[in-house]
Amino acid sequence: MGNTAKFEIDGKTVELPVLRGTDGPAVVDIRKLYAEADVFTYDPGFMSTASCESKITFIDGDAGILLHRGYPIMELAEKSNFLEVCYLLLHGELPSAPEFEVFEKNITYHTMIHEQFDRFFMGFRRDAHPMAIMTGAVGALSAFYHDSTNVNDPAQRMISAHRMIAKMPTIAARAFKYSRGQPFVFPRNELSYAENFLRMCFSVPAEDWVPNPVLTRAMDRIFILHADHEQNASTSTVRLAGSSGANPFACIAAGIASLWGPKHGGANEECLNMLTDIGTVDKIPEFVQGVKDRRYLLMGFGHRVYKNYDPRATVMQKTCHEVLKEVGAENDPILQVAMELEKVALNDPYFVERKLYPNVDFYSGITLRALGFPPEMFTVLFALARTVGWIAQWKEMIEDPSQKIGRPRQIYTGAPARSFVPVDKR
Repeated sequence: MGNTAKFEIDGKTVELPVLRGTDGPAVVDIRKLYAEADVFTYDPGFMSTASCESKITFIDGDAGILLHRGYPIMELAEKSNFLEVCYLLLHGELPSAPEFEVFEKNITYHTMIHEQFDRFFMGFRRDAHPMAIMTGAVGALSAFYHDSTNVNDPAQRMISAHRMIAKMPTIAARAFKYSRGQPFVFPRNELSYAENFLRMCFSVPAEDWVPNPVLTRAMDRIFILHADHEQNASTSTVRLAGSSGANPFACIAAGIASLWGPKHGGANEECLNMLTDIGTVDKIPEFVQGVKDRRYLLMGFGHRVYKNYDPRATVMQKTCHEVLKEVGAENDPILQVAMELEKVALNDPYFVERKLYPNVDFYSGITLRALGFPPEMFTVLFALARTVGWIAQWKEMIEDPSQKIGRPRQIYTGAPARSFVPVDKR
């Protein structure tokens, strides 16, 4: 392919520029297609359309590659920590030791939420889904922190970014505690990001809470592995909302609402529900045959982007087994089902030939259950981790001079123009 692509329709020939990124396929720039040829393109789901130019995350689904600012996800998960990855996504480079010290302090000292904000939770029923609470609570942040909602001010953009990364664990833990009928736990500045979150979720006034380094590291890895994933549905939602100039808190709330869908962030919750439906190890052969006969849906295997192995699943598998060993989960029937199903999937020709490998949702769902989280909290944890990716993408979009308000087109297939008929003559 040269520097231009020729497009011919109805006797018209249009030359369109061909753009090339650092990696990935070439892209035909169709921005002038409508003006010069009076046609739109049709791409349901935007699966063949680049909606923006980005320097943040690169995915090669065929090769099983995921890079954040050029760094492989497996290296970041093994050698880095979540706050360092947050800095990388926001600023484009890994921090120096002094830079990280300042950033870590900024996040740590913004983890408290406004005292009045706690009353917000009381307006929800106790049985409300935690994601319903998260959507409302994060959207309400703009009412409490309106001094950082001017999207045209770089300083305010960064303050709002720090606030959301810092306060999301506090809000998520409160949503969890509220559903349990337990008192809220306030953050402590001497703890790490993951430690703080686990303490806010699982400590109770009746006894002291002691951090477990294996579980803390697992939580931190889960956050890293979900931090960003290019232009998926929720990220695209954040960018689309942000393209109108909406404040960052509203944009992230929109992303959380999009993430809630079972085809997106709800996949790990659906995976645990599937394992619960199987129930016991002896029922796995029947379930596997049902999958082959297309009678049962298989959740947590394969990926719409990764055609081979999900690189995040490689790290998550190791972490999963570390956590199961640490908590002594051998007697949990659901986790026994998960481990046996994993063995079947990695060895059964039906799964291997179709590349239906366990994905990150499969392993993260099992791990989160072993950590003590119920399935309804899984997507909340996903939202917590993805917040930094959404903010980095939103910030990049705001600072991109070529970005315009999102306005997709359509093929209209409704009724042609017609005259109104009064009701007594219809």
